Amino acid sequence: MRVGTSHLTYCTNIHPGESWAEVRANVERHVVDVKAQLAPSEPFGVGLRLSARAAGELAEPRELAAFRRFLDEHGLYVFTINGFPYGTFHGAPVKEQVYRPDWTEPERVAYTNRLADVLAALLPDGVDGSISTVPGCFRARGGAAAEAAIAANLARCAEHLAAVEARTGARIALALEPEPRCSIETLAEAAAFFAAHVRDRDRLAVCLDACHAAVEFEHLPSALAELRAAGVAVAKVQLSAGLRLTPGPAERAALTRYADEVYLHQVVARRGDRLERYVDLPEALAEASADDADDEWRVHFHVPIFRDDLGPFASTQPFLAELLALHRASPIAPHLEVETYTWDVLPPELRDGIARLGSSADGSSGPSPVATAVARELRWVLERLR
Repeated sequence: MRVGTSHLTYCTNIHPGESWAEVRANVERHVVDVKAQLAPSEPFGVGLRLSARAAGELAEPRELAAFRRFLDEHGLYVFTINGFPYGTFHGAPVKEQVYRPDWTEPERVAYTNRLADVLAALLPDGVDGSISTVPGCFRARGGAAAEAAIAANLARCAEHLAAVEARTGARIALALEPEPRCSIETLAEAAAFFAAHVRDRDRLAVCLDACHAAVEFEHLPSALAELRAAGVAVAKVQLSAGLRLTPGPAERAALTRYADEVYLHQVVARRGDRLERYVDLPEALAEASADDADDEWRVHFHVPIFRDDLGPFASTQPFLAELLALHRASPIAPHLEVETYTWDVLPPELRDGIARLGSSADGSSGPSPVATAVARELRWVLERLR
């Protein structure tokens, strides 16, 4: 939906589905539910997440034409794609494999180019598109050679985006999403990478994930000013929140429930003016001791953005509220996307009655619990933007 000059939606990566048939079923079931609750009489945007498999299946001309008809019939339009996870994203361990193939590898280029072709076929006239993607590679795979390969592959993708625009008129930005423990970890590192390696600032941009930036203790006004000074656009803001806590023994014990086997949950600990970073929550918990004098931990675990009080913890919701206030005063990005993809691994008390992601709680044909929760997240955003 339009909010001022921006498009607002949520990312369908919260719904399990690796094939195109599964993704389309999720759109038909859940996205239509969310639209009915929030925008019954106005167009509602879709933030697609397509695996490499789903993208290949949707790229078939018949599938594209059929999906475009479905979108038109239901008042929906696609303006952004989450092109971060290449393969399986739910129900199996993902951890650091979520970045592979990364931007050092040709498979990432081919996958992203296919996403661009699909998005160009779906974009409505007069609406620009965006694709969010891996911030280079996992930091452990980084280095000078990796950085050079990343820059070269991004340039190849930018050339493809230029060709897509020349052929179709569709303007699409590829947005790198800084994330803790990746080769581009912070917004400042993104600005530095662009200054050193990126020439096409029209088609290569940044995706600002609010959870990631909050976990890194970023100072928003300064970080945004640094991006502007480097001529780097923010093509998409992912509206998300993580965990924050004072890490006493009781709080650390309570955190063990969040150490799931599926996703990577990076931790940044603040100790005075110093930040200590951990690749995953179990590592941080294992290295913590009663003698630690950490002021605060922040954990990359996406939680519902309307929840600030999380029992023994708080969330980084205040950071997100600040981001929305800054956007309301002066738009930061044309695309806004809620991205709480962890509903199925949240502790039960944080799911607000969501037992299963695929159906309504009583088996009826009414709105699914997850659609109702997503609508609540979007309403929380709208209250702060309008």
